[in-house]
Amino acid sequence: MGPLNGVRIIEFAGIGPGPFAGMMLADQGADVIRIDRAGSGASAVDPSTDVLNRGKRSIALDLKSADDRATALELIASADGLIEGFRPGVMERLGLGPDECLAANPRLAYGRMTGWGQDGPLAARAGHDINYISITGALHAIGPRDGAPVPPLNVVGDFGGGGMLLAYGLTCAIISARTTGKGQVIDAAIVDGTASLMAMMYSRLGSNGWRDERGSNLLDGGAAHYGTYRCADGQWISLGALEPQFFAAFTEAAGIDTAAYGDRNDPAQWQRQRQILEALFAGQPRAHWEQCLQDIDSCFAPVLSMQDAPRHPHNRARELFFEDYGVVQPSPSPRFSATPARRPARPPVPGQHTDEILSELRTAKVTA
Repeated sequence: MGPLNGVRIIEFAGIGPGPFAGMMLADQGADVIRIDRAGSGASAVDPSTDVLNRGKRSIALDLKSADDRATALELIASADGLIEGFRPGVMERLGLGPDECLAANPRLAYGRMTGWGQDGPLAARAGHDINYISITGALHAIGPRDGAPVPPLNVVGDFGGGGMLLAYGLTCAIISARTTGKGQVIDAAIVDGTASLMAMMYSRLGSNGWRDERGSNLLDGGAAHYGTYRCADGQWISLGALEPQFFAAFTEAAGIDTAAYGDRNDPAQWQRQRQILEALFAGQPRAHWEQCLQDIDSCFAPVLSMQDAPRHPHNRARELFFEDYGVVQPSPSPRFSATPARRPARPPVPGQHTDEILSELRTAKVTA
């Protein structure tokens, strides 16, 4: 059933981090009801295969209609949490802002997902993941030393700094409400979450342990023994031999002359050392290095494509991925020993559960 069995979340349809937060909660057993727009028309993505909406139910409402807004408020009154990802002020104009919703449900955790936050000079401005991680220092730190910053997909901002932050915030607020009887508003801004993800780097920067120049540090590709390398067949591997014992295991297995290699802790030698490792790995195909390094503590791994990752023996053993409705997708995580999650149900098409949910509301009124 999952550890969140019995928790109800109302999610207003959106894209990216809001649906991702809802997916995380639904994966762990929450009853997530997605409010889709009635008559929204065709979507660029087939909603029945949109993994971010797996395990949810959908009701189609026209929030410009007074009756449908009243229905939405009834659902909110029955919920533990709410997810909305509109620009600041939109929910208030709909009559579904925090004041109205908390009046209907004083224990509600009202989750607001935005890029810039609910206040500040940029709050009303449009933006996307790449913009949010730009102003936090995260994007500046990612990429080659002499090249442009590299967008890390949208996993750092939208999903790591946004959706996971909101799921965490909602869970915290729901626990608090069950203790105090009082709900509250969660201002989950992607800029805030991304800054939190950078905590260790800012700590090292403040103690002179980090250079504010990408590709120049231990963990950003500056150090030769922490990076990626191309093999003879064009495939890539990753090496993370940070600790002395792991580096020693790597050099012994790879046949590296450590005296000629030099002091790996000296940044002045990193560029020369990278050239040594580039030549080494380029001399053999990836399969050779997997056979040579994967069964020792050398902190080595192949860099797998999204198509190859589900077939890796470790990922197969842990059932890290599963396939349903023709889509290979990540399994719910984290894993719980006493309340394991079920395999998520297929994503609904918009409005698929409208009659079912309206019937539940009518039954609740009769029994109240």
